[in-house]
Amino acid sequence: MELTAYHEAGHAFMAILLGAKVRSVTIDPDQDDGPQRFGDTQILWKRSRFSDQEFCVRAIQVSLAGPVAEMLYSGDPYHPGLVAEWANDWNTAWELTETMFSSPRKRIEYLEAVTLQLYRRLDAEPNWSALASLADHLLAHETLEHDEVKDIVNDWIH
Repeated sequence: MELTAYHEAGHAFMAILLGAKVRSVTIDPDQDDGPQRFGDTQILWKRSRFSDQEFCVRAIQVSLAGPVAEMLYSGDPYHPGLVAEWANDWNTAWELTETMFSSPRKRIEYLEAVTLQLYRRLDAEPNWSALASLADHLLAHETLEHDEVKDIVNDWIH
């Protein structure tokens, strides 16, 4: 449950940081609309604020932030493309790179570089404290709505 809270907090924190709205984040998702999930973060982007390229770059970071937050919390530096539980996040990021790079090798190199950048960014203060605070609130309440997520992040990031 704690790994899931950090994973979902990673998605939510990065989304807020990059200008998206987190509609909700939960570690108690509704299981009637697809495959078994342990958490869910619903993100809304105002697409008119970003070019297609900017949107892809931001959405890739949000997709990979969940696995990176989980790696930081557990201390296990796995490759996000090789962990079955992170397959959906990796596949989302992979599809988003399709418009940026035609070569699969370039796509992998890019995603690995983004993962490393995220690892460093999320591990830095006050980012890690904000993310951990989100995870703690998720563990206590199971679901957070937009205003709660924004307030928690804003308490750390001014």
